[in-house]
Amino acid sequence: MEYRKGNGLPFFNHIMCGIIGYTGAEAAAPKLLTGLRTLEYRGYDSAGIALSDEPILTVKAKGRIDLLETKVKEQGSLPQTCGIGHTRWATHGAPSDVNSHPHRTAHLCLVHNGIIENYAELGEELKHDGYSFASETDTEIAACLIDRFYRESGEPVSAIAAACKRLRGSYAFGILFEDRKNVLYAVRKDSPLIAVHTGQEGVIASDIPAVLAYSHTYYRLEEGVIAELSRETIRFWSPDGREVTQQSETVDWNVEQAQKGGFPYFMIKEIHEEPTVLRKTVEARLSAEGLPFFGVKRIDEIARGDFDSIQIVGCGSAMHIGLVGRTLIEDLARIPVSVEIASEFRYRDPIVGKRDIVILISQSGETADTVAALRHAKEKGAFTLAIVNVIGSTVAREADGVIYTWAGPEIAVATTKAYSVQGAILYLLAIKLAIANHRISEKEAKTLCFSLLREIPDAVQRILNGKEKIAETARLIQNAEHVFFIGRKADWDICVEGSLKLKEISYIHSEAYATGELKHGTISLVTDGTPVIALMTQEDVCEKTVSGIREVKARGAFVVSVCRESLAKKYEIPCDACLTVPDTEELFSPLVAITALQLLAYYVSEGKGIDVDKPRNLAKSVTVE
Repeated sequence: MEYRKGNGLPFFNHIMCGIIGYTGAEAAAPKLLTGLRTLEYRGYDSAGIALSDEPILTVKAKGRIDLLETKVKEQGSLPQTCGIGHTRWATHGAPSDVNSHPHRTAHLCLVHNGIIENYAELGEELKHDGYSFASETDTEIAACLIDRFYRESGEPVSAIAAACKRLRGSYAFGILFEDRKNVLYAVRKDSPLIAVHTGQEGVIASDIPAVLAYSHTYYRLEEGVIAELSRETIRFWSPDGREVTQQSETVDWNVEQAQKGGFPYFMIKEIHEEPTVLRKTVEARLSAEGLPFFGVKRIDEIARGDFDSIQIVGCGSAMHIGLVGRTLIEDLARIPVSVEIASEFRYRDPIVGKRDIVILISQSGETADTVAALRHAKEKGAFTLAIVNVIGSTVAREADGVIYTWAGPEIAVATTKAYSVQGAILYLLAIKLAIANHRISEKEAKTLCFSLLREIPDAVQRILNGKEKIAETARLIQNAEHVFFIGRKADWDICVEGSLKLKEISYIHSEAYATGELKHGTISLVTDGTPVIALMTQEDVCEKTVSGIREVKARGAFVVSVCRESLAKKYEIPCDACLTVPDTEELFSPLVAITALQLLAYYVSEGKGIDVDKPRNLAKSVTVE
């Protein structure tokens, strides 16, 4: 994808979609439907499948996969053993049956994730060649372009390669050719796509959970490489037509890890995994001496102070954990840090160069704005350090250094455990920088690291053990129209994330404010019964926060305090409900209190009867602009 300032391209900020493809000995339709259900977390408004036959059979439906499944059953017996499927999130063209994928031409059928930026230009060209279009989508343009080259060459690989040279934008394609029965083709650029082959069946998918039922070994397609899957083999072709090899990768999680494990929603399951993944992430990043160790050569140079600035870049929750990171690094190491929204980073032409560090945070490693920010920082000569959860993802591959988190698969749209382990990495990085800057001794650092490894996961577990009180409190605010979060210092950092969690899964309007800002306009919105969530984990500003609570209480607010146990005893907090979190080293309190805020948002959403894992209008990762 081209990333140019002022290029006039449309921006779409919530697109992900899901691709599944199957070829083998068994009926393809059930396999495709199962795969699409596995990918539901990516967000969609329509779905469809196509089955390899003469002619290719397509079934599509606006709405949930249940509707598609009903339509598939109405087709009767479907013995075809090869096909492609798709869950679409509308970009070009409103959600409808006709705009749903797959898209047909005379010779092929195609599913697509991403956006074709020059679709209008190509559409005019194809009209002159006699093509007409049934849908409003950019995807149909891509299908027709491949069709045109296929009419000329009669060779799928050369037709796909020729078309890709003309396409500008991002794409992951799954393709069936009508006269190549039971053969599946795939190619990608900027959008993720993986392939699996067992020797008896082949699968393509947008994400790992959809292939775990087949194999733990998979191929992450290199950009521009075309995969050809038959029942017996998988082959890879370079854009110039040479057969090439691809390096396989192995994932160490199982199907059960990608399922709900007895919980009603993935989100609550993933919150309950936080103690384990926190411990795993920290343990993997400590040396034998108990000090932070990342295995990235340049970090040692960074720690010696060979740089001018640190800029943390991310989107949504990743940016919010960056706020926590800024507070940590500045408090511990006394190094100035700025936090940037990835979608704005390159457009505001940031001051960044060879003596600067840009830390990019992304759960998936495929977030389009973060990828673009990474590339911009590299063009300017900055050292780029990625904190990501997905091995081999675009951000991980392209950054100068990468620190992997150990969250495992995160399926729910609303991130929880990934946020927490990103925070753990930032804590370790702050400790390492503090040692290098002689702000703390190695002995003090070891004590902090030990606390992060042992004390913090245990404290998070204690919050989980007391979740019933949080659920009770959630019921008291679940019918609110507006909610405000307030806090100071590091408490405000996690208020921002707590507010996002509430609004994204409960649809309640929610805002987070530094407590001192209440007087500057916000307090005019507080009326009788308005819930205000007040964070109190930082003792030196507790009295100031209590003053803010008194102000909102005087205007009728319903106040819920989220407070460290010792502070709840020490200060007289004028609140209607108090949620206490375990006492830990104060520095680490945000990493504990955030779990309480995640649970609060979860129980509000559940109480309202909302599908917690699939909030409306949202997708797990934003893979286009």
